[in-house]
Amino acid sequence: MKIINRYLVKEILQPFGIVLFVLTFVLLMGKILQLMDLMINKGVGLSHIARLILFLLPSFLVFTLPISLLVSVLIALGRLSSDNELTVLKASGISLYRLTPPILMIALVSFMLTAATTLFLVPYSNTATKALIFNVARNKASIGIKEKVFNADFNGVVLYAEKVPSDGRFMEGVLVSDQRTADEPGTIIAKKAFLVADPKSMTVTLRLEDGSTYFVAENMKIFRKMDFKTYDINLDLQSSSSDAEKMRTKALKEMTPRELIQNLKSGRLDDKIYRKTAMELYEKFSIPLSCLVFSILAIPLGVKPHHRSVKSRGFTIGLMTVLLYYLLQLGCEGMVTVGRLSPFLGSWIPNILFTIAGTVLYFMAATERSFQMPWFFKLFKRRNGREKMKKERS
Repeated sequence: MKIINRYLVKEILQPFGIVLFVLTFVLLMGKILQLMDLMINKGVGLSHIARLILFLLPSFLVFTLPISLLVSVLIALGRLSSDNELTVLKASGISLYRLTPPILMIALVSFMLTAATTLFLVPYSNTATKALIFNVARNKASIGIKEKVFNADFNGVVLYAEKVPSDGRFMEGVLVSDQRTADEPGTIIAKKAFLVADPKSMTVTLRLEDGSTYFVAENMKIFRKMDFKTYDINLDLQSSSSDAEKMRTKALKEMTPRELIQNLKSGRLDDKIYRKTAMELYEKFSIPLSCLVFSILAIPLGVKPHHRSVKSRGFTIGLMTVLLYYLLQLGCEGMVTVGRLSPFLGSWIPNILFTIAGTVLYFMAATERSFQMPWFFKLFKRRNGREKMKKERS
C-alpha cells in the first residue's frame, strides 16, 4: 500500500501544480492592465509592481487551491480508470476505501494552506496593498513638487515653492492657494514647509512654519489675517487615490477573525453591516473546508468509466462543479444581504449540500452501485426516446 499511496499522490500532485499555476496566472492577467497603467501612466516603479503582484496572490490562492485540488483528483482518478488500473487494483483486493487516505491527506494539506491564506495572508496582503498604494501616492506627491512651479496635484490646493533642495526634504518660500472652502478662499505664505505622512490614518499633511494666512469672505467685505508659527493642511492626493475616505477605513477583507469578532461584539453595526461582517467571518472557515468537500466529491466522479479524454473530462466536470458551488454561494450571500437567511446558514449551506452529495456518491461508488434516477427523469427519458423513434420511422 505504501507504493500505491506514493503512486497515487504523485498522480495527483503533477496536475495539481499545473492547474494551480494556470488558474492563478489567468486571474492575475485580469489585473495586469491596471498594473501596466500604474507603471506606464503613473510612474510606479517595477519593484512596487512586483510587490503588488505578490500581495495579490493570496486573494487568488483562496479560490485556486480548492479548484486545483478538485480538478487534479478528477484527472488522476480518471486516468487510472481509463487505463483500467483501478480495475486491476480492485481485482487485487484493494477497495476504494483503501485508496481514499492519500487523497484525504492531500486534501488536508490543501485545507491547511487555504486556511492559513484566508485567516492570515489575505488580511495582511490587503492591508499591505493599501499601505503600498499610499506610499506610492505620497512619494509621487513629494517627487512632483518642483521649485518655481505651481503644483495642482492636490484637491483644492495649489502649491508653489521658491526653492526645493535636491533631497526634497523641505521647501522654502512657500505660497499656497487654498480653495477647499468655496465661500472663503485663502492664501497662505510661509518661510518653510514639510510633507508629513501618517501611514495609520492614510493622510499626507503639509506642515507650514513661520508664515501668515489671508482669507477673504465671499462678499469681499471681511478680510482675516493670521500669523502662525506652525500651520497644517491635510492634502487629498486626488491624482493617486480617488477614494481617500475608503483608504482610511479598514474593509472587511482586511480584517482578521479577531477584528471581525470584536466588530460583531461592539453592537454598533446596523443590520446590513452586521450580516456582512458575520458572513465574512464564517466564510473564512467555510471556504478552506471546501478542499475536503471537493476531495470527497471528486473521488466518485473521477472513478466513473469513460471513453473521452481524461484531462478534458476532468476540467469539464471540475469547472461545472466549481461553477455550481460558487453560484450557490453567491445566491446564499444575496439572501443573507437582504435578510432572508442567517449568515451562518448562508456560509455553510454550499458545503453541507456538497458534502451530502459527495458522501452518497462515494459510498455508491465504493459498493459499485449505480445512481438510480427519479421516476420523472426516467419518464422524460422514455418520452424523448419514443419521439426520436417516431422521427426516424417517418
